[in-house]
Amino acid sequence: MSQLLRFDELSLSQEVQQAVADMGFETASPIQSEAIPFILEGRDVIGQAQTGTGKTAAFGIPMIEGVVGFEKVVQGLILCPTRELAVQVTEEIKKLSKHKKGVWVTTVYGGDSIDRQIKSLKAGANIVVGTPGRVIDLIERRALKLENVKMVVLDEADEMLDMGFREDIESILQETPDDRQTIFFSATMSKPIMALTSRYQNDPKLVKVVKNEITNANIEQLYYDVKGRAKMEVMTRLMDFYTVKLSLVFCNQKKKVDEVVEELQLRGYAAEGLHGDLRQAQRTNVMAKFRSGVVNVLVATDVAARGLDVDDVDAVFNFDIPLDEEYYVHRIGRTGRAGKSGKAFTFVVGAERNRLREIMNYTKVKIDKGVIPTFSDVVGVKKGMFIERVRTAIEGGDLELFSDVLEGLHHAGHTTEQVVSALVKMNMGVTKSEFADENLSGDSDRRERGNDRFGRGDRDGGRRGEGRFDRERGRGGDDRRSSGRFDRDSRGGREDRGPRTDKAGKPYRKDPNMVRMFVNIGFNEKISPANIVGAFAGESGIPGNVLGQIDIFDKYSFVDVPKEFASTVLNRMEGASIKGKRVNVEIAKPSN
Repeated sequence: MSQLLRFDELSLSQEVQQAVADMGFETASPIQSEAIPFILEGRDVIGQAQTGTGKTAAFGIPMIEGVVGFEKVVQGLILCPTRELAVQVTEEIKKLSKHKKGVWVTTVYGGDSIDRQIKSLKAGANIVVGTPGRVIDLIERRALKLENVKMVVLDEADEMLDMGFREDIESILQETPDDRQTIFFSATMSKPIMALTSRYQNDPKLVKVVKNEITNANIEQLYYDVKGRAKMEVMTRLMDFYTVKLSLVFCNQKKKVDEVVEELQLRGYAAEGLHGDLRQAQRTNVMAKFRSGVVNVLVATDVAARGLDVDDVDAVFNFDIPLDEEYYVHRIGRTGRAGKSGKAFTFVVGAERNRLREIMNYTKVKIDKGVIPTFSDVVGVKKGMFIERVRTAIEGGDLELFSDVLEGLHHAGHTTEQVVSALVKMNMGVTKSEFADENLSGDSDRRERGNDRFGRGDRDGGRRGEGRFDRERGRGGDDRRSSGRFDRDSRGGREDRGPRTDKAGKPYRKDPNMVRMFVNIGFNEKISPANIVGAFAGESGIPGNVLGQIDIFDKYSFVDVPKEFASTVLNRMEGASIKGKRVNVEIAKPSN
């Protein structure tokens, strides 16, 4: 890793230098210090970096420097996996190019008026930021012409492949000149990513931010071992105890987002949700409220939060522990930005401590166990805040207008002490819940049962049973375990325990339009459903969202694939790897 560079040490134009200074930056971040010099030289670059590392400026500054102003043709193209990220990147590029005359940036994405986007392109956009699907639509309508493109950037390339955009990406790249400069930014260097770089880049330079640079030292990370039913109570206590002004809450399911938002609103918090079922107008409205502070709690899924960039987030709450270690880094990277401090709180229920250990191993950071504030602790904090507000009001004067109110209450038979106590109660909004006097720690449940299930009878750290991923519920389904087993005697797996059954005890009915496939990798290799979806979509070129149920065991997994894609998957997955391990994929033997 080279030393960090000051922006005035880079070969940048006066216009860009001024824009960077306006944004308050003097020293380039690690990824900027590494990548900008190579991109300015015209080299193809693979940048490995997470959200919050400054990667937008790392490719945005060189792209702006290469644009010839007032030429009404598209000279730079940036592809992003989500609408939110595309909008955020556009805003950053506009800030960086505001002093360079004749440079016009526009955004194109689904869910917005395509006619408006076509009009913007015809007006002469120089830099286009967009999602692959909408870019393809505009190319097919001949509204977006890429024959003059000098640089193409794939931002969060791994996420685009996970979402099944590989075919679209390749089609777009084939519309650009062969001598273009191609920049890939990705959080991981998976085989599908490397396959794309080998085909579409010319002697690329790899630059990356290593893990210990990804984890922001300004973020205090704590976990809380809680009872599952008490998560909401613990979260709101933490919000009040730490006087959190702006917070992000992450859930693994869209349904859970809606449930958490509803409960927060019932408790009096200004909360809104963000997930894939919202229309674009709704998403834009929610984000505008959050950025302005009208909404101070935003509850979101991982995919919906891609591209969310707000500098003043005080705390991130992992209401559900993330299903993938990289998601944890993405989540907590939303706080502690721009040199400010932040907090990341993770709720762990029972055996989820296995996942917490995996996250700590990945980030190389010890996450300490937090102490759940008591009801009395929260009341004490609110009392202190109330006293301070009263003191400020007294010092502000002009109290004579209201003096007769106390006199009127005295005449009604109330003492001064009663009046003050009532006003404090009304102002603080503190209400005793069913959890007020209860020990909310998950440890207490295990002590009462006399049986800590975590690790019992499973000393090698492997998970027992199967983890299910129901794509109809969305990424991040409940991590349930089933007693059903497949016949794996011939492969040295588990003993046959009979056919799998559903909750009612009936045999599991497989979709006749799906083919069940066996993959010789499982929990012991620390894989998640997201890893499997990414590999199948990236290698086979099929949309990730067509895959059916994914069952992960200790040493192997099963994946339901639509019949029409079965032969393609078998052929393309031959010799493929998942998380660096070579895998074998074949048609699964039927259960007994």
